[in-house]
Amino acid sequence: MRFGETPIDEAAGAILGHSWRSGGINFAKGRTLSPSDVARLKAAGVSTVVAARLDADDVHEDEAAATVAKALAGEGIEVTAPFTGRCNHFARGSGLAMVDHERIDALNELDESVTVATLPPFARVEPRQMVATVKVIPYAAPRRAVDRALEVAHSANRPLISVAPFRAMRAGLVQTTLPGTRDKVLDKTLATTTKRLRSLGSALVGERRVAHDTRAIAAALRELAADGCDLFLIAGASAIVDRHDVVPTGIAAAGGEVRHFGMPVDPGNLLLTGELDGKPVLGLPGCAKSPKYNGFDMVLERLAAGLTVGRAEIVRMGAGGLLAEIPSRPQPRDEEPAEGEGPQQAPRVAVLVLAAGRSTRMGGPNKMLADAKGEPLVVHAIKAALESQAVEVVVVLGHMAETVRTAIEGAMPGQSRLRFVTNPQFAEGLSTSVRAGIAALGADIDAAVVQLGDMPGVGAGLLNRLIAAFSPVEGRAICVPTVGGKRGNPVLWARRFFAEMAMLSGDSGAKHLIGEHADLVCEVEMAGDAALTDIDTPDALAAWRARSAP
Repeated sequence: MRFGETPIDEAAGAILGHSWRSGGINFAKGRTLSPSDVARLKAAGVSTVVAARLDADDVHEDEAAATVAKALAGEGIEVTAPFTGRCNHFARGSGLAMVDHERIDALNELDESVTVATLPPFARVEPRQMVATVKVIPYAAPRRAVDRALEVAHSANRPLISVAPFRAMRAGLVQTTLPGTRDKVLDKTLATTTKRLRSLGSALVGERRVAHDTRAIAAALRELAADGCDLFLIAGASAIVDRHDVVPTGIAAAGGEVRHFGMPVDPGNLLLTGELDGKPVLGLPGCAKSPKYNGFDMVLERLAAGLTVGRAEIVRMGAGGLLAEIPSRPQPRDEEPAEGEGPQQAPRVAVLVLAAGRSTRMGGPNKMLADAKGEPLVVHAIKAALESQAVEVVVVLGHMAETVRTAIEGAMPGQSRLRFVTNPQFAEGLSTSVRAGIAALGADIDAAVVQLGDMPGVGAGLLNRLIAAFSPVEGRAICVPTVGGKRGNPVLWARRFFAEMAMLSGDSGAKHLIGEHADLVCEVEMAGDAALTDIDTPDALAAWRARSAP
């Protein structure tokens, strides 16, 4: 890759290194300069620009990031579309982040252009939480660096990054008592343990309170085993101090086996692991009675994720096992984290498909119902939205609302992410449909893509690229697709604009807001002309059919 001052006559196809905002030109850095862009710059008197020009053995940053990110991802991981050389990995559900530390290090050693950052191995994740990010640092990576990264990714019979999902466990709790043991303490332990298990999708299905005695513990364990428990927890009135103490001998008396005593984690040193009828038994340290994160959580989370927790795994918990000195560690069982302190989540983006218009330019028929490759035209837009990474799809109906809805539901029945809203004011223009759609969105939606129902070429990839570009923190709050520098549709809007969009009028939609908030606009270059092609007339429909014919 060649980077630096580039003569303007050689700049077509180059990637702009620095933003250019002067003389009515507003080009963001990273823009691939088209011939028309170059002509505008020349007309403004520009003779050189700082730009990157790719060589034959270079891979564009987005292509490189997407290639590497896909190769790294395993089960439970959703990969976002690339943008500015970045691809993120998000968890599909709750579980533990499985990260191959050594191979991540090996990959990051290959070349400075390709980097991977992840959560720590075995970090607990929630649905849609970011697990890892692949970032290509310059505007392109050498092909040899991408190829070597793929070699590392495929060098073992397991992915570098995945999520082990939590599975439901039926746990039984034995609490022992000594003279002076207060019921209040036992009740608190019961409540804390119940909440701990529930947060992992498991349940406490039985409890026994018995004397701090070997035979009593053994009898309680056998009772819980008969009740169908697949995890046994023992909270002793006195901490376990030896392999031959009361709790471990109680496990042995029940027919179980002690596997390991102690762990290099503080708090949590006195945890004991064992087995009864092939199911795990944990002798709990005193800190397990507290809701604060401790060594018991580290073991319990792995068991809930279906992972082996034997001696070999426990003795490797020492690095990162000093928990008492980490006041910032989240405590989800105590309270919600303060704003901005929680884990980074994938944005919750909805797609509004506008399908309410009267189709006046079509000469009579409702274009949403026009045949387009064997199905109604509007179905193409809705299928793309449902195949994207949007969390929900809202279809705004108006003209022939029931007929259009029936056609949509007939083409794709039982879609849980699909909702309908009717705009009774559809005859007053496009803005009324935007208002109706925005009003239907929930309070948890971070952004909305306003998609026209008559743009059948817009696919899930285009929508995902807009979603990937969205980052209000980095100033990308309005994401607009462009083709050769020309802006098109659909447009993604951050929630901060919903109030203004709810006040729109006329038939022009929200275009004026793009001009009013130019500093928050991100142009996302797209391949092909789908973002510029809508179907307004019979001729346009015929032309699209001809282009789309096999």
